[in-house]
Amino acid sequence: MLKELVSLMAKALVDHPESVDVREIEGEQTSIIELRVAKDDLGKVIGKQGRTARAMRTILSATSTKLKKRSVLEIIE
Repeated sequence: MLKELVSLMAKALVDHPESVDVREIEGEQTSIIELRVAKDDLGKVIGKQGRTARAMRTILSATSTKLKKRSVLEIIE
C-alpha cells in the first residue's frame, strides 16, 4: 500500500510518469521505499529547498503510523 501511495504522488508531479520506479524493501520493523524518476524530473520531486520531498515523507509517515509500521522514503538519482 505504501509503495502505491508513493508511486501515485510521484506520477502526479513529474513530466514523465512512465519512468517512475518505486521499490519497497521490507525489514523487520522498517520499510524502505526507494523512488527513482527521470533525471530531468528529479527537481520536481525534491522541490524548492526539499519542500516537496519533505511533504511526501510527512504523508508517508502519517500513513505508515496508521498501519502501525515505520517507513523511510529515499529518492535515488
